[in-house]
Amino acid sequence: MPFFVKTEIIKKEYLINNDLKRKIINEHIYWVKKSKKEGINIKTGFLVDKLNRPGDGGLLILEMDNYRNALKIIKNDPMIKNDLVEWKLNEWVDPNK
Repeated sequence: MPFFVKTEIIKKEYLINNDLKRKIINEHIYWVKKSKKEGINIKTGFLVDKLNRPGDGGLLILEMDNYRNALKIIKNDPMIKNDLVEWKLNEWVDPNK
């Protein structure tokens, strides 16, 4: 089954509003845990710089049968529903297959 990657960058207006950002990120983490319990192979994480400091973005990896279904699931992400991030969804292709 294909893997899909959502790349995301937190919008600048949320970088200074830590309380709202943290609330939405906590909702996102809960949503991922709930999705896993429903049998979806999904992982999420944030990006850090060379000094191991968190940046302003992250990745979500999702195993799904096609792009349309992956997009349907991703659009339920609280980070997207609350317009916290600029995002893009791509299928990851393994050239060694």
